[in-house]
Amino acid sequence: MKPILLKGGTLVDPSQGLNGVGDVLIADGVVNGVGGTIEGPKEADVIDCAGLIVSPGFIDVHCHLREPGREDVETIATGARAAAAGGFTAVCAMPNTDPVTDNQAAVGFIVRQAQRAESARVYPIGAISVGQEGKALAEFGEMVGAGAVAVSDDGKPVASAQLMRTALEYARTFKIPVIDHCEEPTLSVGGSMNEGIVSAQLGLKGIPAEAEEIMVIRDILLARLTGGHVHLAHMSTKGSVELIRWGKERGIRVTAEVCPHHLSLTEESVRGYNTNAKMNPPLRTAKDVEALRVGVKDGTIDLIATDHAPHHYDEKEREFADAPNGIVGLETALAVIVTNLVETGHLTFSDLVDRMACGPARIFGLPGGSLKRGAAADVTVFDPKARWKVDASRFVSKGRNSPYDGMTLVGRAACTIVAGSVVYRSGIPARGREKVNRTRG
Repeated sequence: MKPILLKGGTLVDPSQGLNGVGDVLIADGVVNGVGGTIEGPKEADVIDCAGLIVSPGFIDVHCHLREPGREDVETIATGARAAAAGGFTAVCAMPNTDPVTDNQAAVGFIVRQAQRAESARVYPIGAISVGQEGKALAEFGEMVGAGAVAVSDDGKPVASAQLMRTALEYARTFKIPVIDHCEEPTLSVGGSMNEGIVSAQLGLKGIPAEAEEIMVIRDILLARLTGGHVHLAHMSTKGSVELIRWGKERGIRVTAEVCPHHLSLTEESVRGYNTNAKMNPPLRTAKDVEALRVGVKDGTIDLIATDHAPHHYDEKEREFADAPNGIVGLETALAVIVTNLVETGHLTFSDLVDRMACGPARIFGLPGGSLKRGAAADVTVFDPKARWKVDASRFVSKGRNSPYDGMTLVGRAACTIVAGSVVYRSGIPARGREKVNRTRG
């Protein structure tokens, strides 16, 4: 593997307080030098990064890669390549596969498939309960031993408070977070969008904000009781932000994530019965979006995660209430955040890198998340000013179900480096040879 020298980019790494022009030298799979002018060895591949931002690699802690069971809509390989095309050097795969990722063998299968893909890293997340049925606890120890980095029944809320309590206690032993999909099922049953004026006008059964918030406060209180680490997935309401802030002020081990779509879209996107605006939790109100943006800025919301959820075209081409929840997000996440939060002054690029790279590595205990010397050479290079029109038909992912299709966004990945190898590249001049998995840019 030849060394790589990234020349003249703006280095943004809040874990080290870096924010200025400089070089990065990568050798033997790690960061070998950072900052200032670096000559590098003669055999190095030199990549001109002038005008681009060089940051620790983005990590998505919440995506659905569908394999095993639904390889027609995504595979670990296509999902990993889509992640790389979006600037992600690593993703965490949720366990709602078929069969469910609830045992050592299932976790090992995902690890092996990711190794074969040779693209973005893929970290399996094991199920909390056997079969995601919410009854018996899965064997956390065996799954962690096989490579699982967290546990979750995502897609299904853990309805039993006793099971959630036990999961938090058990997970402490293995120093992993318990990720919960916060939804009180008796309040949300039959709902397909946010409960409010728009749902009434469209004649659709709504899901109230309280369905999320009741479970948020329950999980926070159970984390206080057990001392376990609860991570709250895809937050969507103003009330949830306020409850998480309350928990953090009291030193409770609660972290949380928000998705780009909940930071940029509202329930108004559902008008016309647009099934690409159907997700769970649903798109909420403008007040909720503003509260979530404030929560990301002040650190109440720790991470930005995609909840990438590909579906077949025919599945989304149904009546709104019958269509499945979820959208693809790996290839648009960066641009959605730059366009809607950085360009509008809600976040700086340093904030963005912290919530998408440094924070995920720190909270989930993963390699990367830093450009410091000796760190894993997982690096994202992106163009903060690139304007491009989203064309879902050109996604690397098999999924096409995006509410951003046809929109013009700002910001795009230019080069993604994993363990010292280029796994995605678009439009950057270089000298010498490199290992490249070519994907459409």
